[in-house]
Amino acid sequence: MTQGSSHDARGAGPHRVVVIVDENSNPFELGCATEVFGLRRPELGRDLYDFRLCSPEPRTLMRDGFFTLAGVAGLEAAESADTLIVPNRPDVEVPRRPAVLAAIRRAHARGARLVGFCSGAFTLAEAGILDGRRATAHWQWAASFRARFPAVRLETDVLFVDDGDILTSAGSAAALDLGLYIVGRDHGAEVANSVSRRLVFAAHRDGGQRQFVERPVPDAPDESLAPVLAWAQERLDAPLTVADLAARASVSAATLHRRFRAQLGTTPLAWLTGERLALACRLIERGESRFETVARHSGLGTAANLRALMRRKIGLTPLEYRRRFGPVTAVRVPQG
Repeated sequence: MTQGSSHDARGAGPHRVVVIVDENSNPFELGCATEVFGLRRPELGRDLYDFRLCSPEPRTLMRDGFFTLAGVAGLEAAESADTLIVPNRPDVEVPRRPAVLAAIRRAHARGARLVGFCSGAFTLAEAGILDGRRATAHWQWAASFRARFPAVRLETDVLFVDDGDILTSAGSAAALDLGLYIVGRDHGAEVANSVSRRLVFAAHRDGGQRQFVERPVPDAPDESLAPVLAWAQERLDAPLTVADLAARASVSAATLHRRFRAQLGTTPLAWLTGERLALACRLIERGESRFETVARHSGLGTAANLRALMRRKIGLTPLEYRRRFGPVTAVRVPQG
């Protein structure tokens, strides 16, 4: 996935995130956006984003009439968004408001980053900016989406898709995955981890994981992966293998694989690699400049392997990542 962004984490002011709320919008995804981008972060000592809501009407009836939203900015607030989150609604066959679609087109034309949670992909496609682009949406609407927008490259078995300046996520909970991914893309893994800890939410569900994760009612004994995950996270620098994880969990490798698929939607090896890569990013952010050391301490082996994985998974080389997210080195001014 690419790591470009219209936002420089060290820029002069906070990146402005604007959410358009329209009639029958989903409250859950609105809450996700507010939690990730809208809350103050005193534990970080700075604000990550300038966040605001806007709507084309003074009063907006939310999904199924649950409540009415009032007192937010008008649609003109979308004109100054660095990132614009578009409306998502359950009534995917109902055309979006022309004024909303026009605001989305203008934002795209001036280079703003666009985000669609869940059915938000329908809004982006209706605005005409997804043709030839990669996107995802909730699996239950895949057939409808493809029928209406055949020019869009819909990926239905992933949590979210990063197509550079347009990002889309699948069903409701994937909005949090994509939101935290964006925080990491803008501010680095350490900040994303801090935000996820405050949310008590896993920060590293990769976008390529499956949308549908089986969660059967567990039989005794408890089959939760939490103990083995915690054990492995404390030993990422060791030469851990899937066999080691299986032995720790006292199950066969095949059983461990099935549990990872059911509970996390990924494989043990993919999870282990993702955790090591996240640790490598945190080490770089904390100031470790020797990439061989980063690779060794994160369990990735060599600087060449670190470089290849970061390029493939993050879209930046270790050097580029350090320049963007590493500590700012103070410039010593000669005294004279």
